Amino acid sequence: MSVHRSRGIVRFSETDASGRFHYTSALEWAENAEHELYRAVGVPIVRFPRRAVNATFESPFVDGDEYVVELKVDRLGNSSISYAWRIVNGDEVAATGSHTVVHLDEGGRPAPVPQAMRAILDTLIADSDISAESEPGEGST
Repeated sequence: MSVHRSRGIVRFSETDASGRFHYTSALEWAENAEHELYRAVGVPIVRFPRRAVNATFESPFVDGDEYVVELKVDRLGNSSISYAWRIVNGDEVAATGSHTVVHLDEGGRPAPVPQAMRAILDTLIADSDISAESEPGEGST
């Protein structure tokens, strides 16, 4: 398995004055997919603040549109994890992006990613581009 998929429906509260999804919604959907992944594999969702975030918006979704977030581990460092993601509805790509999180110790300093988590995330590292993966709904966690 190299891609984790999380499904959702655009809520009215996630749209802006134009009726399209608000750009912050895409970032929230990607973060929710990351947290869903952690829960699915039994990893705690603590002490992983964002270090960097990048997003490109391709096409609009509106209230009621279904979407799938496709999330993969792009890089697993000593204390950081970089994710690549895209948000799609069928063949339509609404947004692509990436974010990097850093694992912190109890004192708030960068610390190695826990070994148990590293072992699980190692299986999620994809060597191909997310767009080359299977269609949404195939191979989901």
